[in-house]
Amino acid sequence: MRGSVANLVRSFLSKLDLNDVADAIKEAEKRTSGEIRVAIRQKRSKKEKALSVEQLARHEFAHLGMMKTRERTGILIFILLESREFFILADQHINDKVAPRSWNSVAEAMAAQFVKMDFRQGLLDAVRSVGDHLATHFPAKPGDKNELSNKVDVS
Repeated sequence: MRGSVANLVRSFLSKLDLNDVADAIKEAEKRTSGEIRVAIRQKRSKKEKALSVEQLARHEFAHLGMMKTRERTGILIFILLESREFFILADQHINDKVAPRSWNSVAEAMAAQFVKMDFRQGLLDAVRSVGDHLATHFPAKPGDKNELSNKVDVS
């Protein structure tokens, strides 16, 4: 984490909190062939000022190489701190099997925790819930391997 980014992120989540989220991703992915990532951005760049949080999430999804998973089963929880917005973005194969309202319920539960300033619990609950959905539709397979980092991406 860079200095100013680290300071802003630490006002919401400690280093231990970020490690706990990464551990929750690792645990959730043991039950599914899906891949979960969490990305936290401090703010939009000057070039991105006109972009919505969904558009930023789509850019981040591509930047993190999430569409390169073997079965197109990546899902991103993207948080934009400056505007206190977030977006949950699933790859095409997930969208073919999981109703979009499923992600709405995850987002609503996460938002309820964020309102209480419990960002750690909101993220942990969201990761576990996403993992539950993925395990139902994309259970772990023999020989399945972790295709993407579990570390929270902070920029």
